[in-house]
Amino acid sequence: MEVERVRPSPNEDTKPYWDGLKEGRLLFQKCGHCGAIRHYPRQVCDKCFSMDVEWIESSGKGTVHTWTVSQHAFHPSFKGDLPMTFVTVDMDEGVRVAARLRGKDVEPAIGMPVRVAFEQLDNDLTVPVFYPQ
Repeated sequence: MEVERVRPSPNEDTKPYWDGLKEGRLLFQKCGHCGAIRHYPRQVCDKCFSMDVEWIESSGKGTVHTWTVSQHAFHPSFKGDLPMTFVTVDMDEGVRVAARLRGKDVEPAIGMPVRVAFEQLDNDLTVPVFYPQ
């Protein structure tokens, strides 16, 4: 019996982010009041508490802040993907993004330059991944 994969549940605040990924664009929120860029998407700016928001496109470039290799599936539907390497990336825009690291024989390292790419899991879901630059 195949276990259904865990999926995000886009809402009013996150839908532009997920729609951007489907279009091959990594989008971040930018506060319309103070200009602070934020990620993960949310209603309120954590700097000035404004609810005024714009969406900007990321350069897609950053450096690895930290990484880990998961040997245990956090959900049964991911067992076939093990081991999985995850990175937290300091994006050029000043926010951090966590996603899988891809590439053949890649040895992750703190400070390693990476670029975002997009993996379409099905017609409705595309996720960001990172590759070494």
